Amino acid sequence: MSRPAELGSVKEGSYIIIDDEPCKVVSREHFKPGKHGSAKVRLVALSLFTGSKKSYVAPAESRVDIPMIDKRSGQVTSIMDNTVQIMDLATFEVLETPKPTAEEMAELTGNLAPGAEVEYWAMMGRNRIMRIKGGS
Repeated sequence: MSRPAELGSVKEGSYIIIDDEPCKVVSREHFKPGKHGSAKVRLVALSLFTGSKKSYVAPAESRVDIPMIDKRSGQVTSIMDNTVQIMDLATFEVLETPKPTAEEMAELTGNLAPGAEVEYWAMMGRNRIMRIKGGS
């Protein structure tokens, strides 16, 4: 799910959908209108799921999609080779999410182990562990 917004209102640190991928904006440049054109905005963003760098250039008044991010808490029930099972603490639903890579684990503080409480984000039908709250 997403909501529309004007490209000129998107700031660094906000989230945007580029090529059907939710991304975090890391750089924003605004170009003044020229003799025959309108003001342009250039965004550089990092994908939340793949980490790839994406660039987007369009007129400042054009519409873009902003992802609806659902921030939830869960408890790790088991860790497999490529996935982590999480039980949502509000609905008690068990779901699988991709296991964070070694690079992502360096950014997460704490130990990802069964029983650990995590914050995960649900967006566009996918989930991603964003923070480890604590463990048992």
